[in-house]
Amino acid sequence: MKMKVLFCSPRSVTVKLADGGMYATEKAYRLTLNGQEAGAADTVITSLYGLWPDTKYHLQAWDGDALLAEAEFRTEEESFTMNVRQFGAVGDGVHDDTAAIQAAITCCPKKGRVLIPAGAYRVKPLFLKSHIRLEVQKGATLQLERDRSLFPILPGMIQSTDEESDFNLGTWEGNPLDMFGSLFTGVDVKDVVIYGQGIADGMAPDSDWWVTPRIKRGAWRPRLLYLCRCKNVTVQGITFRNSPAWNLHPYFSNELKFLNISVQAPANSPNTDGFDPESCKGILVAGAHFSLGDDCIAIKAGKLYMGATYATPCEDIEIINCLMEDGHGGVTVGSEMAGGVKHVRVKDCLMRNTDRGLRVKTRRGRGKNGVIDDIVFDHVEMEQVGTPFVVNCLYYCDPDGHTEYVQSLEKQPVDDRTPYVGSVTFRQVNATGVSCAGYFLGLPEQPIKHVTMEQVNIACAPDAAPMQPAMADCVPKCVHKGIVASDVERMTLRDVQITGYEGERIEARNVEIAEE
Repeated sequence: MKMKVLFCSPRSVTVKLADGGMYATEKAYRLTLNGQEAGAADTVITSLYGLWPDTKYHLQAWDGDALLAEAEFRTEEESFTMNVRQFGAVGDGVHDDTAAIQAAITCCPKKGRVLIPAGAYRVKPLFLKSHIRLEVQKGATLQLERDRSLFPILPGMIQSTDEESDFNLGTWEGNPLDMFGSLFTGVDVKDVVIYGQGIADGMAPDSDWWVTPRIKRGAWRPRLLYLCRCKNVTVQGITFRNSPAWNLHPYFSNELKFLNISVQAPANSPNTDGFDPESCKGILVAGAHFSLGDDCIAIKAGKLYMGATYATPCEDIEIINCLMEDGHGGVTVGSEMAGGVKHVRVKDCLMRNTDRGLRVKTRRGRGKNGVIDDIVFDHVEMEQVGTPFVVNCLYYCDPDGHTEYVQSLEKQPVDDRTPYVGSVTFRQVNATGVSCAGYFLGLPEQPIKHVTMEQVNIACAPDAAPMQPAMADCVPKCVHKGIVASDVERMTLRDVQITGYEGERIEARNVEIAEE
């Protein structure tokens, strides 16, 4: 077994224990830190807390008395601790602790720590600042205010004084629109760590956020974490639950890490995507657990205005050793992707009871910058996933989603509105309990460039329920279906096994298939 340090702060560390497991390790291991017992590890991505700043540590992993792996690291320096209790926070779940916590954040010096100890803290949106570490300790819960009339609003667009440029703050589903501030809101901040074993609770079941969720009331619904034009931000260990809308939403931000987080929402909660990076670059998601009401991870890049105006793709994204459960899609691209999505790696992940595994959603109208390319699934296990592979270029979202222009199976002109799907690759993927093996729908005028499947095993469940694999007008509900593909320039299949299907193994139209 190998041990690798992924991240170290003044008070915490995250390591990877590579023993062949995906999310969980093959067995539980005993940990020692500088020779002292430090608990057990049963997940591949493991974090330790309660460390001391600027201290050298020797971490060892044991199987009984056998030493399996070790690593050395030194924690970062820390200047001062701002305990929110000293600033007047009560932590009883009744008192409004917003001002006290915000004061601690505002007053925190560079390399300082804002400490939120055990307690229940009722808060309105909190605004981050650069160069701080915010620790939500074990036993601490931040409870988001239920009354939307008390929330600040982030305007979608503010025009410059000379009327030559604009300033975008708020966003909703790919468009620059007014939104309420989020529990953690960061605007143009850098060098921030939010960490600990505490909870960020959106309290949505106790409010009206999920009532008529598609109707704007005052502004669009907030997230639990919103990072707008931020850089070098790490989120470690926090549990996020019951968000009013998307849980974690980095927006035009770079150099981000999300380690050992948990994201939870009821299966019937609306638009509670787990992690939605939008027009971001350089992201690591490691050891995350998702169980919620929509897509677990949805990678986005805006709708047409944002894609055409800012042309900023979401790219260089690594998702490793994660567990996705009970969502619509394990990893989704789109449908708001008009700026493009490129260079995505999903490796050593487990997906259970999601409707789909990889889910690409695009459509005519997303635009020429809407390029999806170099998407790779490598060593992924899927259990009870309805359709493990879906690439859908006829997705029927937005008010015009069912129009002839969006849904036509005839060639349309290739113009500034036409999106593009390049290379999509699946290696060492096992999918069991499947309803439909895979669905690939390109555009007649712009076929999917290349789909590669290597060492892929798909088993349809005997008792599988019918489902609509891809949300397009031409796709009916089906069950025990093999691979369906249309308008794909090239499909390469190497060692692809499908069992339990009925009818044709591969139904293809306008597809060049190379099977090895």
